[in-house]
Amino acid sequence: MSAKKTASVYYTCSECGASSPKWLGKCPDCGTWNSMIENQSPAPASYDKKKHIHKSELITIDNIPLEEQGRISTGISELDRVLGGGMVPGSSILIGGEPGIGKSTLMLQAASKISQQHKTTYIAGEESPGQIASRAKRIGAISGKLTLTTQTTVEELEQVLRKHKTRILVVDSIQMLHSPQAGNTPGTINQLKYCTYELSQWAKENNCIAFFIAHLTKEGSIAGPRQVEHMVDTVLYFENTEHNLRILRSSKNRFGSIDELGIFSMSAGGLEEVREISNLFLVNRAGELPPGVAVAPVEEGTRTFLVEIQALTVPSKTGLSRVYSGSIDPRQVSRVAAVLEKHIGLQFSSQDIYVNIAGGLRIKEVAIELPLAMALYSARTGINLPQSLAITGELSLAGEVRSIKNLSRRIKTARELGIKNIISPPAEQEKIAENFTPVRTIKEAISTIFGNKNN
Repeated sequence: MSAKKTASVYYTCSECGASSPKWLGKCPDCGTWNSMIENQSPAPASYDKKKHIHKSELITIDNIPLEEQGRISTGISELDRVLGGGMVPGSSILIGGEPGIGKSTLMLQAASKISQQHKTTYIAGEESPGQIASRAKRIGAISGKLTLTTQTTVEELEQVLRKHKTRILVVDSIQMLHSPQAGNTPGTINQLKYCTYELSQWAKENNCIAFFIAHLTKEGSIAGPRQVEHMVDTVLYFENTEHNLRILRSSKNRFGSIDELGIFSMSAGGLEEVREISNLFLVNRAGELPPGVAVAPVEEGTRTFLVEIQALTVPSKTGLSRVYSGSIDPRQVSRVAAVLEKHIGLQFSSQDIYVNIAGGLRIKEVAIELPLAMALYSARTGINLPQSLAITGELSLAGEVRSIKNLSRRIKTARELGIKNIISPPAEQEKIAENFTPVRTIKEAISTIFGNKNN
């Protein structure tokens, strides 16, 4: 006689979703202490192989009919830009951000505009309908066509959506969804995975669009297991910077690029789009640049703008060099400092290095490396860079300055903002602009910029 099948107990990490058959003090995947939560899985149902045998067909990929991916505008051009040109029917979109940054405000504004053309439902899981209506009135997002529900049980919610033929769904927030199939407590790992999967599949089956609002953990990642991000088609992060700006960027997009930025400013009337950003991240100052400051033209998606890189070096109190950088990857800063130390002989191994981009913007592209090197050199030697100078270029470990994409566009943007001199890798067209100086190595760049000052 076979043993009776019973429910089993297992443990999952509340931070990353890793599971274990026994309790562990430290999660083996993410390293978080005391994060393992007890869960109980239902007894496995008996499986009748004969009942599940069915005919299956194989089809060659060239015989699969192609689907038209017509996009739908959100009515907010900065949001459309990050999504790759608009929303794709059948897609699911996850948007995360810190509390109070404006996730709900952005989606309420978008839902109000979308509802003018498509049936849109806003799921109020955290706030009362009165609170949402009050915010909508304050930011000018009142719409007689936008429907709202406080239903957060997935099975009943799907019935409501089918009855009213909803085309666009906004869930605020995903942590408040629950289903009896995944347990009794909302917000658990199982609930997040199950509810996200169910509504994502509902969107695909009904050719609709689902937005999920999610919270961030203290580490800056979306709360819940990583599987949630894999289930959806697009993952957006809403970030806060200085000057009351909000940056929207994508970390995953199955229907477009992840390089685009959406920039908003927060006001009493809600989020306002910021379309012109060419000089938004420059510091207005009179007189010479202080040591450690360099100006660089950078690209994010289809946008080109100037940023100010600020570097500071101070003797390390512990004798070991440390890098403090939230705007540029600290590993990239360490690599550039190592190149300077190797090829210029400028010592950084006993220095603490601080790097920042004016305005708090995070930059990932490699063209920031040459201007970063010049800012570090300036900070370490106390010699300031010349005014009206922009620097761009990738830096190799051999000390070579490598070519970058769209150099002419970067130079054009710098010219439009009054920058007279450009230091960059050699261009295909040497006469790309007046006062354009190509450099091939980091030594040549330092000699060209600082001249006799470094003697």
